[in-house]
Amino acid sequence: MPARRLVAAVPVAVVGLGALASWPALTVLANYSAAQAALAAGGCHGLYACASTLSDPILPAPGQFFRGAMNMLHPWWGTSSLLYNMLYTGWETLLGLLLALVVAFFTGTLLAFSKPFERATLPWIVASQNVPIIALAPVLVVLLGRFGVEGLLPKALISGYIAFFALTVGVARGLASLDPLRLDLMRSYCASPWFVYWHVRLPVALPMIMTNLKVAAAGALVGAIVAELSTVTFSGLGAMLLARYYAGDIVGLWVVMIASGVLGIALYALLSLLERVVTPWSPRR
Repeated sequence: MPARRLVAAVPVAVVGLGALASWPALTVLANYSAAQAALAAGGCHGLYACASTLSDPILPAPGQFFRGAMNMLHPWWGTSSLLYNMLYTGWETLLGLLLALVVAFFTGTLLAFSKPFERATLPWIVASQNVPIIALAPVLVVLLGRFGVEGLLPKALISGYIAFFALTVGVARGLASLDPLRLDLMRSYCASPWFVYWHVRLPVALPMIMTNLKVAAAGALVGAIVAELSTVTFSGLGAMLLARYYAGDIVGLWVVMIASGVLGIALYALLSLLERVVTPWSPRR
């Protein structure tokens, strides 16, 4: 099994190494005009040397990026550090996923068992996902603030709002995917609806729900960052993005963007681990 995991990691490693190898060339390409002007002015020797010393590069050189990342990581556990703000946004995302999962179980179960409920609510649920979150987030924050809901919860609710649809569809389709023969067998045993739901339908639905949970995590992370951008907050990757944008710190913006991607990978890995624990019977590829 470890050998299979190593083989599966090879394509990922090849893509990562390819991106690292092409980074210097992309830096020159992205900053060509500014680097050429700096070279003509005689302040540096060679296009790459000029591109990697620009104060506001479109794409920072590897050295600039890693120096910027190290500066933003220190102090490691300070409230202004990159690691602290990644954990803050990650916690908001997980809380949003938990809230979305609770609502999705209730809504998805009704969708799976009640055709009138499905016909009455599904179009509205679909329509709710077409509202731009960048416009909806400030409205939700103001509305929740009037009811005294402040702090971490509004951002988790906005994060959960993004994840809600994928999870609801996963729960509804998972619960409805039970083999009719198995259902007939349960009926022949006079099994109660609750027994069938808990011991037959839910185990069948869980692999699909966990798959949709991993898909929803990406949207929930984006929702959490957008919520941080739309609210008055001093913590989280959204707040760091806004601070770097106002300061004109392009390198800092790149560091926060890459950190968001790393956080997304970490959340996916965490949910994959949870999937292995919750659905040990599900086949793995």
